[in-house]
Amino acid sequence: MSQDNNKSSNHSNKQNDKYVPPKVWVQDKDNGGKFASTNRPTAGVRHEQNLPVGNAPFQLYSLNTPNGVKVNIILEELAELNIKGAEYDAYKIDISAGDQFGSDFVAMNPNSKIPALVDHSNNDAGEPIAIFESGAILMYLAEKFGKFVPMEQGAARAECLSWVMWQMGSAPFLGGGFGHFYAYAPEPMEYPINRYTMETKRQLDVLDSHLKNRVYMCGNDEKDYNIADMLIWSWYGQLVLGKLYDAAEFLQVDSYPHVQRWAKLIAERPAVKRAVDLPLQPIS
Repeated sequence: MSQDNNKSSNHSNKQNDKYVPPKVWVQDKDNGGKFASTNRPTAGVRHEQNLPVGNAPFQLYSLNTPNGVKVNIILEELAELNIKGAEYDAYKIDISAGDQFGSDFVAMNPNSKIPALVDHSNNDAGEPIAIFESGAILMYLAEKFGKFVPMEQGAARAECLSWVMWQMGSAPFLGGGFGHFYAYAPEPMEYPINRYTMETKRQLDVLDSHLKNRVYMCGNDEKDYNIADMLIWSWYGQLVLGKLYDAAEFLQVDSYPHVQRWAKLIAERPAVKRAVDLPLQPIS
C-alpha cells in the first residue's frame, strides 16, 4: 500500500473514531471529572438530612466558592455598617460530599446549588423566607436593608441591575465552561478549552473597557460601590488576582490593567477580606 493510501486509511480511522451523539442520550458510564460522583441528570432529594438553625435572623448554607463568596461579602458589608437585623449564622454545605442533595437543603433550593439563605426575621408574619441563587440573595438583602443598590427607579438602578444580570448570565461560561474544562475535566480537551478561553477573555475585555474610567462598576464614589461589584468581583476579580483555577498566566490577566486595579481595590475592603475565608460551621 502506498504512503498516500496509508495516510488516507489513518485519516478514515480517525474520522470513524469520532463521537457521534446517539438519538437518545442515556447516562451509561461515569462522566469523569472532579464532581463525577455527585453529577446525575436528575434533581431532588437523595438522602434525609436535617440542617442546623441558629439564633440569628439569617441562616446561610453555603461554601466559600465564588458563588458563595458573593453572599459572604454583602453580609459582611452589612456587618461593617453595624446594620441591625442583618446578623447571620453560616453553615458549610460540602458539595463534594453531596450535602446539597439533603432533604432540608433541597427544600430551600430545589436546584441543589449553593448558596441558600433563610430569612427568619419575619417569623411573626409567617413562615421563614428561603432564597436561592446568589444574585437573588444579594438583591433581596440589598433591598431589604436599603444598602448597596440604588432604590429609586432611574439610570443608577438600571445600570446596577444590568451589571448584576450580566454577571449572572456570563459567569457560567467562566465557571461551568472554562473552569470545568481547564481545571476539572478528566483530561485536557482542546476545542472546549479554546472555546471557553476565548469567551472568558472577551468578558474580561468587556470589564476592562468598562472600568477604564470608573473606580467601581457603577461610578467613582464610595457610594457607588454596590452589589454589581460584589457579584462580579467574586468571579472575575478573584480570577485576575490568581485565585481561581491556577489560570492567571494562561489567561494573561496582566493584560487587563483596569480590572486588576479594581480587583485589588475591592480585595482590600475589610468586609471582603473576611468574606473570602469566612468560617463556616459544620452541619453535623
